[in-house]
Amino acid sequence: MLAHVSPLPSEDCALGLARGRVLRTDLRADRDLPPFDRVTMDGFALRSSAVGAGGRRFRVEGVQAAGMRAQALSAAEDACVEVMTGAVLPIGADCVIPVEETTRDGACMVISGTAPKAGNAIHRRGSDHAAGTVIVGAGVRITGREVAVAAACGYATLNVAQLPRVAVVSTGDELVEVDAAVAPHQIRRSNDHALRAALLGAGCTRVERFHLRDVRHEIEHMLWHIIAEFDVVVITGGVSKGKFDFLPAELERQGVRKLFHGVAQRPGKPMWFGLSSRGTPIFALPGNPVSAYTCLHRYVFPALAAMSGMTTRPMLRYPLGRDVTFKPALTWMLPVRLENAPAGGVVAMPEPSNTSGDFAGLVGTDGFVTLSGPGEWRAGTLVEFRPWV
Repeated sequence: MLAHVSPLPSEDCALGLARGRVLRTDLRADRDLPPFDRVTMDGFALRSSAVGAGGRRFRVEGVQAAGMRAQALSAAEDACVEVMTGAVLPIGADCVIPVEETTRDGACMVISGTAPKAGNAIHRRGSDHAAGTVIVGAGVRITGREVAVAAACGYATLNVAQLPRVAVVSTGDELVEVDAAVAPHQIRRSNDHALRAALLGAGCTRVERFHLRDVRHEIEHMLWHIIAEFDVVVITGGVSKGKFDFLPAELERQGVRKLFHGVAQRPGKPMWFGLSSRGTPIFALPGNPVSAYTCLHRYVFPALAAMSGMTTRPMLRYPLGRDVTFKPALTWMLPVRLENAPAGGVVAMPEPSNTSGDFAGLVGTDGFVTLSGPGEWRAGTLVEFRPWV
């Protein structure tokens, strides 16, 4: 699947709108960071050599706050400048003594604490990053941390991956909208709402919902328009082998190339994936809510990350909280709840849903672990964990 999805185009985005977007170019320091020798504590800047020679009483020649140009100490051995946190270190000074380790006597400062050494309370120029250094690499999803770096380095705009237009399509005559009257033989639509909410939480803000009834000509007409207009199509239901599961045949008729149909997994065995003639990835997820939600996280999110150019991060791994047995020869994506272990650390406590239709069973879980069955897994076994969005 990852080998067949194509990168999304890039675009420039204002810094204030960049949170959640995927960075496409490196962020480099445009100057040394910090750009000057920076005072880190309120106090007095002076020469350490004067203190080393026995000096304890110093004449305050001025005050230097953050944002002021650096002033210079005079040549007098007893010279000092009162400085504030964030100020430029005065020229000629090489240490700062904190104000709480001093007393004032008129125009003089008297050291009452430990004598400072050279470099005390000074954040040296370039000690964080030298000019030209890559601070944030391309492929990162932008958070407040990356925004802070961009702002400090003068990036008013950032080059990011375009946000894909994603269509979430529910299928089935048994489904009615949330606010509609529901008959005994019907159920309310939940998959498209759940998948859209998860996509929004993952940073995909251009998501629209659609519904297809089990009517061949409606599927044909609407599917054609959806595939033509959207960058990614996520369908739920209609991909099994029932009499009214028209989707696989209709997708093929419309020139969509099937790459696989069916995965040896639970939940979500009927999972289908293909590409349209223009390369649009189409994910046809099973209609059962737990299956659809799990497959969204296991397949759709990794594909969207690859399309955006996100850097692959190591999988989280946690020890199981109790013994688990699974007999089928399938990969089991088992919901878990993360708990603090009595002996310390975090464990993944298995919380299997009642059925793949038991969407409420996922409430209170934090994600799922992947187990390749058949097999038995003892408590404490490290397993890969994927969090819900």
